[in-house]
Amino acid sequence: MTQDARDQEQPSSDHSGENQAGNTRQDTADQSEIGGNEDLAAAFLRDTEVVEEAVEDGKKVRRKGIYLLPNLFTTSALFSGFFAVVAGINGDFTAAAVAIFIAMVLDGLDGRVARMTNTESAFGAEYDSLADMISFGMAPALVAFTWILQDIGKTGWVVAFLYVACAALRLARFNVQIGSVDKKWFIGLPSPSAAALVAASVWTFHSFDADAFGFKLLMLVVVAAAGVLMVSNIRYYSFKDLDFKKPVPFVVLLAVVLGFVMISVEPSVMLLLLFGAYVLSGPVLAVMRKAKPKS
Repeated sequence: MTQDARDQEQPSSDHSGENQAGNTRQDTADQSEIGGNEDLAAAFLRDTEVVEEAVEDGKKVRRKGIYLLPNLFTTSALFSGFFAVVAGINGDFTAAAVAIFIAMVLDGLDGRVARMTNTESAFGAEYDSLADMISFGMAPALVAFTWILQDIGKTGWVVAFLYVACAALRLARFNVQIGSVDKKWFIGLPSPSAAALVAASVWTFHSFDADAFGFKLLMLVVVAAAGVLMVSNIRYYSFKDLDFKKPVPFVVLLAVVLGFVMISVEPSVMLLLLFGAYVLSGPVLAVMRKAKPKS
């Protein structure tokens, strides 16, 4: 082989070595990038993990993560409340009222599911309270305001805000009173019942095209009264002492069936009468206790 041939072959060998080194560096960079992404994902999961202290077998333990099942019910209730707001803004007040009642059902299930499956947690309690603020605080007020209260001007939105503020105060007071009051009674009107009264009123009066000034004043009174009763000290029966596992007379089941039949005939009117009666039961019982002579 001549010198010229050897000179021409040597650069080719050098380029080959450079290519191999370049490929090696590229592979190393790709692996570093993959490793970096994995580290970033692990760091994100670690930094966003929920850690709370819980008591298990009489000992305090640090528990990571959240329970999925009860929080799914809470999220569904939150979605229903948000949907009610959107439906009210779009003028579909029947759907908005129905969504609030669906949120009530889901809100009643999440706590029971957590107790039945032993998945209660502080995170779930706080999440439930925040969801209630949307479903039973903001949603009923905004639905009532977008339907009829906005026609009254400043008084309308002030009363709507009063309801929202009272709902927030009611939920905050309820959270700090857990375990310190008789479970048989609620202190103040429960926020789901207040929301049900407002939603049923909107549903009923809107179905009857009730847009006269008298109905505007009536809704003003309903929303304001529901808000004030939530922060009052009037006691409401909680139904928590009912034992559904015990046998009951046959007539009780018959009454439940008849109740469902009556509600299905005219849901808006029957729900308004039902929750209206519950809202009035608190002040009526309070007056009766005051009027009862002390022995």
